[in-house]
Amino acid sequence: MSNMVSAKGIVKSFVSGEESLHILRGISFEIGTGLSAAISGRSGSGKSTLLNILGGLDRSDGGSAFVGGEEITALPEKALSEYRSRKVGFIFQFHYLLKDFTALENVMLPAYIAGMKKKQSLERARALLADVDLIDRAGHYPSQLSGGERQRVAVARSMVNDPDLILADEPTGNLDPDNSARITELLYAGAEKWGKTLLVVTHDEKLAARASSRYTIENGLLISKEGAGINQ
Repeated sequence: MSNMVSAKGIVKSFVSGEESLHILRGISFEIGTGLSAAISGRSGSGKSTLLNILGGLDRSDGGSAFVGGEEITALPEKALSEYRSRKVGFIFQFHYLLKDFTALENVMLPAYIAGMKKKQSLERARALLADVDLIDRAGHYPSQLSGGERQRVAVARSMVNDPDLILADEPTGNLDPDNSARITELLYAGAEKWGKTLLVVTHDEKLAARASSRYTIENGLLISKEGAGINQ
């Protein structure tokens, strides 16, 4: 099996006053194509920092990261922007839906902006909203949707550009248990249906338990907890 993600010796520090905070101290791991992984750890342990580096939202200070065989840590800014747009789907704790656009428009916009024809982007957005059981809410604005519905729209939006990798940062963090369970099911079922590799950062035990493999970040290092399909 080929690897969708391959990280080697990822290092990241932040400067706070005169102190240098070593957040990631040489993270190395791999995720097989089409598999899922969950990363847990204390707040401030570097989980989101690692996710942001893999998603091209942040730069590492050292090490290398390959996604789909491409070394993203070596990409210039323009190519990195293209990578974020076409290769990665993001889901965050907050949905970040545009309040003046309907659910359908929120899902289709990333594809339309990336160059897909309007008709095609709308058709794909409708199909994805149907997958998250929200096609009947396609014309509703974020203010007219519940918290769980808004996050389901965010899940659909993350897949509209047919990315290779889905990165989810605490996607159930703001939800009640029922909606958390639904988002968990949608994430894993959606990733499987559309053939995506899924990496989740979460404190949610039930969300993490569904992953092919699990890791914990401790003292800036990634420690394998259980599972198969990921090699450190």
